[in-house]
Amino acid sequence: MEKFTKLTTTAVPLPIENIDTDQIIPARFLKATDKKGFGDNVFRDWRYNKGGDLDPSFPLNQKQYQGAQVLVAGDNFGCGSSREHAAWAIVGYGFKVVISSFFADIFKGNALNNGLLPIQVSPEYLSQLTAGIQENPELPITIDLENQVIEMAEVYTEPSRSTKAEFDLDPYKKVCMINGYDDIDFLLSKKEAIETFEKERMVF
Repeated sequence: MEKFTKLTTTAVPLPIENIDTDQIIPARFLKATDKKGFGDNVFRDWRYNKGGDLDPSFPLNQKQYQGAQVLVAGDNFGCGSSREHAAWAIVGYGFKVVISSFFADIFKGNALNNGLLPIQVSPEYLSQLTAGIQENPELPITIDLENQVIEMAEVYTEPSRSTKAEFDLDPYKKVCMINGYDDIDFLLSKKEAIETFEKERMVF
């Protein structure tokens, strides 16, 4: 996996609640066992119309959101079946972060295992962030993983709108993402300590 420390990028707003894994990657695409190509079919039934052409009304197809590496979704993202392919598809498209006010637990685990950072924020901050992106598609979003802070550029003057929010993350997964480790890489990084421990256990 790629190392993740700090990212500044734009975002795509997809303020739809209860987006399930079948909407993220429809079941008919799950026959493949290789991660390649899944990004082409992320949100397939929403991105394309019945004729097979891109739907210009869908946010991912709109010019102003091209190149964004953050997806800002609605509440309860990743619900439904536990397919890991949903995380593959989102990462394959080019997203590095998904922001919601709630994630399904299995999706959250699959995301972290595949280098996708799921950031859970309050409904109020999510609403402010979504509004900011819709008003200004070029709004820079900064994710500081080490300090576990997300911040949007200060484009608002209203004192009721906060530009910054903290987020929680499992400490183990944080170490893995910062170092670009999967579970095996993490174990290998502890090889010397493990060998030392084993040698000490063998001393009678």
